[in-house]
Amino acid sequence: MERITKVLITREEIAEMVDRLGKQISEDYKGKEIVVVGILKGASVFLADLIRKIDCPVILDFMQISSYFNGTVSSGNVRIRKDLDCDINDKDVLIVEDIIDSGVTMQSLQRELSARNPKSVKVASAFDKPSRRKVDFTADYIGIEVPDEFIYNNHIISVSDTALIVY
Repeated sequence: MERITKVLITREEIAEMVDRLGKQISEDYKGKEIVVVGILKGASVFLADLIRKIDCPVILDFMQISSYFNGTVSSGNVRIRKDLDCDINDKDVLIVEDIIDSGVTMQSLQRELSARNPKSVKVASAFDKPSRRKVDFTADYIGIEVPDEFIYNNHIISVSDTALIVY
């Protein structure tokens, strides 16, 4: 592994971002129950922090999806490795992801879940790399925009060849 060359995001910045997103989501879903779908494994710690800041009833479920088969570049093909356990028919759904890069995976997942007849499907992402988009996709809730660098994000101390995110 290369040396870390810079800190991109501090713990304090992440805490502020989680507070901001939690308040915004709480306001948007006031008086409603939402199904929060965490995308395994990357979003798990962000999801745990975020749902503590959401002030409305939450049903929690998880999916595991992938478009990165043996590499750091999306293949463009999305595979569901673990599907939802709950029925989302006629429910408000919030997908929680750690980082959106090409947008291919989230666009495909949003389309897949929308076909299951929910009231709504929105996406919240801790980090966003719009410079890497391959499709027209924008998350409904964006934490922090990050530059076009590979960021390995394990949520304890996240290290890449060039950058560090301190969670």
